[in-house]
Amino acid sequence: MNNVKKKDNKVFYISLSLTIIIVLWAILAQTSFANTANHLLNFLTTNFGWSYLIAMFIFVLFCLVLAFSKYGNIKLGPDDSKPEYSTVSWFAMLFGAGMGIGLVFWGVAEPISHFVNPAPGMEAGTLESANFALRASFMHWGFHPWANYSIIGLALAYFQFRKNKPGLISSIFIPLLGEDRVNGPIGKLIDVLAVFATIAGVATSLGLGTLQINSGLNYLFNIPETTVVQLAIILIITILYIWTAVSGIDKGIKLLGDVNLILAFGLLLLTFIFGPTLKIMNSFVNGLGQYINSFITESLHIEAFGDNSWLNSWTIFYWAWWIAWAPFVGTFIARISKGRTIREFIGGVIFAPAIVSIVWFAAFGSMGINLAETVGIEGLASAASNPSTALFFVFSKYPLSSVLSFIAVLLLGTFFITSANSATFVLGMLTSEGDLNPSKQKQFIWGILQALLATALLLAGGLEALQTASVVAAFPFIFVMILAIVSLMKALKEENK
Repeated sequence: MNNVKKKDNKVFYISLSLTIIIVLWAILAQTSFANTANHLLNFLTTNFGWSYLIAMFIFVLFCLVLAFSKYGNIKLGPDDSKPEYSTVSWFAMLFGAGMGIGLVFWGVAEPISHFVNPAPGMEAGTLESANFALRASFMHWGFHPWANYSIIGLALAYFQFRKNKPGLISSIFIPLLGEDRVNGPIGKLIDVLAVFATIAGVATSLGLGTLQINSGLNYLFNIPETTVVQLAIILIITILYIWTAVSGIDKGIKLLGDVNLILAFGLLLLTFIFGPTLKIMNSFVNGLGQYINSFITESLHIEAFGDNSWLNSWTIFYWAWWIAWAPFVGTFIARISKGRTIREFIGGVIFAPAIVSIVWFAAFGSMGINLAETVGIEGLASAASNPSTALFFVFSKYPLSSVLSFIAVLLLGTFFITSANSATFVLGMLTSEGDLNPSKQKQFIWGILQALLATALLLAGGLEALQTASVVAAFPFIFVMILAIVSLMKALKEENK
C-alpha cells in the first residue's frame, strides 16, 4: 500500500515541480518566455494545423455515432445507479466549468472582430462578412469544443463509475496498456500531461477574466486598468475560489453553478429585450442554417497553397485551447455525471450547451455588428482591437448600459470562480490517486499555484502570452484523446460480448 502511494505521489511532485519552473521562468525571464512560446506556437500552427482540424472533427463524429449506437443506453455506473445531481444543476456546473467566462469575454469581441477583419477574400463591413462573423463564432463555440470535452469526460466516467477504476486520465488506457503499464511511467506521464494542460488552460481563462473584470470596473467606477488592480482582482478571486473548492461540490461548486446559470440567462434575456431583437432572431436562424450547412467543409478547411494566417490565429488556436481544457473539464464533468446513460451524457454535454453558446453569440454578436450603422466600421474596429473592453463599449450604446455592465462584471466574477474552483478540485483529484474527494491541503496548493501562473503570464506579456501558453500545452493531448476513443470502444465491445 505504501509503495502504491509513493508511486502515485510522483504525479503530484513532478507536476508541482514543472509548474513552479514555468512560473519562475515567466516571472524572471519574461522576454525569453514570450519568445519561446511564440516560436513554438508558430511551429505548431504552421506545421500541424491539419492535425487539430482532423482530431476535432473525429471527436464530433465519434460522439454522434456513439450516442445513436447500441451502447447509448449503457449507464455510467452500475445499472441501478441514479444521477447524483438534478439535470439543471448538472448542466449549470458543466457549463460554468467548460467555457462560461470565455462566452462573456468573446461574446461581442469575436463577431465584431470577424466583421471588421474577415478571412482573406472577404470585404470588411459587408453582408458577407456579417454572415461570416456569426458562422465562424458558432463554429468556434458550438459542437466541436463540447465534443472535445466529452471524449475525456465520457471515457473517464465509464471507467471510474462502471469499472471502479481511479479518477485519473491514465485509467482510460487500461484496456490498451494493462494495469501494470498504467500504474507505471507511461500512466504517470499521461497524468502529468493532464495536470499541466489543466494548469495552462485555466491560467489562460483566469488571465482573460482578470483583464475584462478590470475593464468593467473601469467603465462602471473609473477604477484604473493597471497591473496593481489586476493583481488585486486575482488575489480576491483566488481567496473565493479556493474557499468554494475546499467546501466541496455540494456546498460550494454546485451552489455557485446555479447562481451562474441565473445570472447568465438574466443577462441574455435583457440583451434580447434591449438589443436589436429582430436582428438577433434573424441572426440566430440564418447563422444556425449556415453553420449546419457548411459544417463538414468548415471543419476540415485549410489552404494547401493559400494563406492560413486567419485560420491559425482563430480556428487552430481555439481547437488547441479546447484541447488544453479537455483534461480538466472532462475530469470534472465525469465526476458529476455518475448514473447518466451514454446517450444522456452526450446530449447534455454536447448538444444543450452548444445551442446555448450559439444563442449567446447570436445575441451579443448582433448587438455589436448592429452598431456599424452608428459608430461605423472604424468604431467597431477600435472596439475589436481590445477584446477586454469590447463588451462594455457595445453595452454603452444601448439602454440600461450600466445595469447590463454591472451584471456582466458580476457574471465574470462568478464564472471566474467556477472555472478556478472546478480546476482546483480536479487538480486535487489528479494528484491524489484519483480520489473523488481530494484533501483540502492539495486543493489549496493548486489553487495558489493557478493564481501564481496567471499572474506570471499576465506580467510576461498579457493576453498573447496567455493564449500562446495554452496552445503549446495542448498539442500532446491530441494523441492522448485519439487513443482514449480507441480504448473506450475496446471496453464497450468487450462489455457488449
